[in-house]
Amino acid sequence: MRIPTSILLFILKNSIQDNAFIIQSDSTILHLHFMNRSCKHCRKTFQITEDDLSFLEKLSPVIAGTKHPLPPPTLCPDCRQQRRLSFRNERNLYKSRCAFSGKTIVSAYSPDKRYKVYANDIWWSDKCQGNDVGRDFDPRKPVFRQIRDLLAAAPLINLLNTGSDNSEYTLNAVHNKDCYMVFCASYNEECVHCYWLQNSIRCVDCTSIRKCELCFDCVDCFRCYELLHSQECINCSSGMLLWDCVGCTDCVGCTNLRNKSFCWLNEQLTKEQFRNRMKTLETTEGELARMRQEFTTLKRRAIHPWSFQRMNENCTGNYIVESKQCHTCFDTRQCEDCAYCEHIADVKESRDVSFFGLPGELLYECTNLGIGAYRSLFCAYGYGLKESLYCYNCHFCEHCFGCVSLHRQKYCIFNKQYSEKEYTNLVPKIIEYMRKTGEWGEFFPASLSPFGYNETVASEYFPLTKKEATGGGFTWSDYEPPTPHVDRVIPAEKLPISIEEIPDDITNWAIECKATKKPFRIVRQELEFYRDLKLPIPRLHPDERHLKRMALRNPRKLWNRECAKCKEPIATSYSPDRPETVYCEKCYLAEVY
Repeated sequence: MRIPTSILLFILKNSIQDNAFIIQSDSTILHLHFMNRSCKHCRKTFQITEDDLSFLEKLSPVIAGTKHPLPPPTLCPDCRQQRRLSFRNERNLYKSRCAFSGKTIVSAYSPDKRYKVYANDIWWSDKCQGNDVGRDFDPRKPVFRQIRDLLAAAPLINLLNTGSDNSEYTLNAVHNKDCYMVFCASYNEECVHCYWLQNSIRCVDCTSIRKCELCFDCVDCFRCYELLHSQECINCSSGMLLWDCVGCTDCVGCTNLRNKSFCWLNEQLTKEQFRNRMKTLETTEGELARMRQEFTTLKRRAIHPWSFQRMNENCTGNYIVESKQCHTCFDTRQCEDCAYCEHIADVKESRDVSFFGLPGELLYECTNLGIGAYRSLFCAYGYGLKESLYCYNCHFCEHCFGCVSLHRQKYCIFNKQYSEKEYTNLVPKIIEYMRKTGEWGEFFPASLSPFGYNETVASEYFPLTKKEATGGGFTWSDYEPPTPHVDRVIPAEKLPISIEEIPDDITNWAIECKATKKPFRIVRQELEFYRDLKLPIPRLHPDERHLKRMALRNPRKLWNRECAKCKEPIATSYSPDRPETVYCEKCYLAEVY
């Protein structure tokens, strides 16, 4: 493998310190099996492989005919992910004011922050020109400090929420109709309190679902209808408490079933027997609690696949669908030749990418890009961003460097307009300057994030206390939104069990969460959903319900263990100390089909 001279020199200079394992080298060619490095954040050892270096060589930007090599990463994959996720607020919305018009808006940025935030329609219009705050490159300041200053000056968009109808309270979302508090969502209707969902109708309290309807409290389900409290189900309907079931109808408390009907805790019943048991379950609160306990026990004894994958070729990770050659990837759909990525769809030849919505290609160390992004590095929040470096909240831009809050611009540096020739002359000089400061090849430092660590998805996957977060270079938010005015506050324990006893004006109340005592409200379409499906009003705050659903999913980490049946080695998100019976792909498929 041919490696650029700068990368070769970097490896040779650090080979003793980092235990680089060099098989053969000369002045131009280096045959490398792997290089061990110590993560500069967590101090754990991680490997940089020959494949990693080949990818960095391919993505090293070429400007005016000269390649500018990317150095190997200094952080381990987990710490790189944590840093990217600390830039992504997923589920926190605030009432604020548009800095341009003064009108009340819903915003991803809390009103105590120092940023200028514009309403969506104004930000996308000609009224918002990010070039107005453009500035010259200052060779006396670190580049990240200059981007920080620009972030404070350029107007930010209040929400990434486009093409939606009556869905003001949605974030990182497109083309939703009549939705409320849905996040990372596209093409849905009448959904409430959902996360990471697409093409679904009238679903409430669901996580990671696609093409579902009338589902409640479901996780990782596809093409399901009227399904309750279920996980990892495909083409199932009219059931509840199902796990890893496919093509099942009218089943309760079942696991590992395929194309079954009228099953109860995996026991086959007649239609009449099933209906009689359902009547008892629907009318007796104690019976439902007992059923939950029995289902939990049954699920623990079930056969668990090494990974939740469908229609893939040579992939490692979890929750991967219709992908090829994706390694250490999670929540990945229709991707190819990717590594160290999570929540991506229709992405090719990319690494260290978080939250990308189709399509994209040749991306590195980016978060929240989408809609045709191409060959962009170290960027956050950018639809249609191409051939750009170190940009934040820039959309449908090309050949931009160090820019903040631009749309439909080309050849800009720190938001200042340049000609193509001027751009290609100056950017290489900035890159060389960043080499000297140690900034080149690094994503934005966590301290640059406009969100507090506790506001971001990083706090879910890498939980930290305030002291730990600030000590690790992250920021923290102490903002508490004002309590909304309500007619009355009622503890969750005092709510009637039966939905038929819930009055219409509960939408004017605040319910005190059973676990956290944090108040929350029920919106009208949510109440109608509970009534239609004869479900009780939730006793927990939406945030607590979200965390409980997320806890059902496996961590974004892989361990080496043996298949419980054939003893072949497998890479799985079930740690060796967990009690589940985990099968390799071959044994699992033979068992359930």
